[in-house]
Amino acid sequence: MKSFLVCALEPSANLHLKEMLKVYKKEYGEFELCGIYDESLCEEFKLESKPLYSSHEFSAMGFVEVLPLIFKAKRAIKELVNLALEREEMEAEFNAVLCIDSPAFNIPFAKALKKADSTTKRIYYILPQVWAWKKGRIPVIEEHFDVLASILPFDSQFFTKSIFVGHPLLDEICEFKDALAMQEILSKKEKEKTIAFLPGSRKSEITRLMPVFRELSKNFQGEKVLCVPPFNLDKMHLYGDTSDFKIESDTPKLLKRADFAFICSGTATLEAALVGTPFVLAYKAKAIDIFIAKLFVKLKHIGLANIFCDFAGKEPLNPEFLQDEVSVENLLNAYNKFAYKPFFAKVGFLKEYLGFGSAKNMAKILYEI
Repeated sequence: MKSFLVCALEPSANLHLKEMLKVYKKEYGEFELCGIYDESLCEEFKLESKPLYSSHEFSAMGFVEVLPLIFKAKRAIKELVNLALEREEMEAEFNAVLCIDSPAFNIPFAKALKKADSTTKRIYYILPQVWAWKKGRIPVIEEHFDVLASILPFDSQFFTKSIFVGHPLLDEICEFKDALAMQEILSKKEKEKTIAFLPGSRKSEITRLMPVFRELSKNFQGEKVLCVPPFNLDKMHLYGDTSDFKIESDTPKLLKRADFAFICSGTATLEAALVGTPFVLAYKAKAIDIFIAKLFVKLKHIGLANIFCDFAGKEPLNPEFLQDEVSVENLLNAYNKFAYKPFFAKVGFLKEYLGFGSAKNMAKILYEI
């Protein structure tokens, strides 16, 4: 039975890890995990050991909120390195170290492993967005990782040894809107429509967007649904008054039946694009975070779908509103003027561009390394 030292700090990373492990177990058998990941995976896969740290301990947004976690991250890196070295000394080393996303943690971790002369192979899945900022990390990443598993076809323009494995969301989304469903959106009356509101998963995102979303929802006649991640269902106080909303926690299922969505910037925007749900992106952060981001990030858009369209030479997929632009008036106006047909035309392109099979390809890499 193979064993893997895993670093999956983000909720999205754990979702991708879960799908990968499902394929691995089905095709290659049982496995052992150690490291940082969501403890729910222990029950899901009947794992004997618990994670060294729960991924929830490292959840933060923006430059400022990350600062208090720096000391915990340094301590975790030291413990993970020691664990890897102990296993190597016992000749029971991990078959691989699997790092998923989170470059602020995983790059220093890989450096620490190499400095300690660890011989365990290192895999980086979901590469840092060097096309957005910090291109200087490219040689560092290529030096400290043995396998670079890319989920974006244009990563190869920046990394010399990246392997495109496909985008994980295409494996995780079970249902997509077909041509008939898209046509029905155009023919529905306002009172028949389902409008979804996705204010993000972190406290800071929720508290900034919910006041706007709450007022915005009063302008719609049909069903209004608030998407609350499963791990936030016991923290409903973060959302304030939700009496006008129906609460759901299955994001793909909600997006599949929604006729329109208002979404905080993040993975959910790409998910909506792939499902085929028209949406508007709304993003509010601390002013200092936006200031720092503008100094370093040189992109036309912040939404993943729009960024991908830009790389492919296509027009933006959806409207984006940032900071003070996030107002009831602006969001409602974007809804009323939404260009549905151009949006639907780009949905098929995105699926083909990003590619299916990421979980299967990653499971194979883990098995063969």
